[in-house]
Amino acid sequence: MRGIEENQGVFFSYVSQEDRIPQHHPLRRVRELVNPILDELSPKLDALYADCGRPSIPPEQLLRALLVQMLYSIRSERLLMEQLNYNLLFRWFVGLSMDDAVWDHSVFAKNRDRLLDGDIATAFLREVITLARKRELLSDEHFSVDGTLVEAWASQKSFKKKGASSAPTDDPGNPTIDFHGEKRCNDTHQSTTDMEARLYKKGPGKESKLSFMGHVLMDNLHGLAVATRYTHATGTAERQAAQEMIMKDIRKKQTKDRRITLGGDKAFDTKDFVLKLRQMNVTPHVAQNNTNRSSAIDKRTTRHEGYRVSICKRKLIEEVFGWLKTTGLMRKTRHKGIARGGWMFTWAVAVYDLLRISNIQAATG
Repeated sequence: MRGIEENQGVFFSYVSQEDRIPQHHPLRRVRELVNPILDELSPKLDALYADCGRPSIPPEQLLRALLVQMLYSIRSERLLMEQLNYNLLFRWFVGLSMDDAVWDHSVFAKNRDRLLDGDIATAFLREVITLARKRELLSDEHFSVDGTLVEAWASQKSFKKKGASSAPTDDPGNPTIDFHGEKRCNDTHQSTTDMEARLYKKGPGKESKLSFMGHVLMDNLHGLAVATRYTHATGTAERQAAQEMIMKDIRKKQTKDRRITLGGDKAFDTKDFVLKLRQMNVTPHVAQNNTNRSSAIDKRTTRHEGYRVSICKRKLIEEVFGWLKTTGLMRKTRHKGIARGGWMFTWAVAVYDLLRISNIQAATG
């Protein structure tokens, strides 16, 4: 028998918000991991707020909303607020009841910027790493490092000569600019949209783009990121960031005589970098670059089975970058400058780790 459509709205619901979410939904596992971490961060969050005045968005709800934004690739705060208004799954995860009002997108963005001062993204990533270590998901001995370009929120037209006056254009919103034949470089030119962005290309034959560079240090056991950096895009940024992450994020917490390994691609095969790693008691398991030159890695390293394992394992770091760019909104940053862009990059890496821990937990029972 054909059902009859009833257009009358329902005033009351007898199904709770908790009962509407399937028991085996992946967000349930993520929420179980997130809530204890937010409890640990509560004292650090308290320090960012005054004791009096008008109550703002609870930082726990704000961080859960940012987590939803990353997991579901919601491209803007305005669209995130729209989703929170009618999506019961998102409301349940963030901690809003069905009758709670959703915040204005501009208020949400201002409250998010407050978290920059406390470097909450780094603290959150640190708590995620602590969680992984408690569950024995880290080796703390074998690591891989790599960097990726993050396109800046700036167009090629904004890359102008430093100190040049802005002449009247035919269209102020989208001016016609002919820079063909003009030699442009970072020493003489600068973006008027994002002054910290740098013109850079990843390799021969690639187009130059205004970019930043995101760096990740990964533990080889389960492919979890343990440290991040966000820098200007330069030819030496990857090696400099790798040394900094090893010294400040790994060696600072370990005894100096403990030997670790570091895998990387051919860009890390330079005599200076390999020498500095060995001085830090780090075995360089980087891929050999024998193209028209001699490699800094010799048979003292390549003859060991551990070198072959590291070369295979280092490919896992591409999965981190793949998720960041396809799902985590980091193919092209929506935030200007190193401070804001770096905060979001670190936050996205922490979300990736959470998701990977959740998946490992589900796979192992």
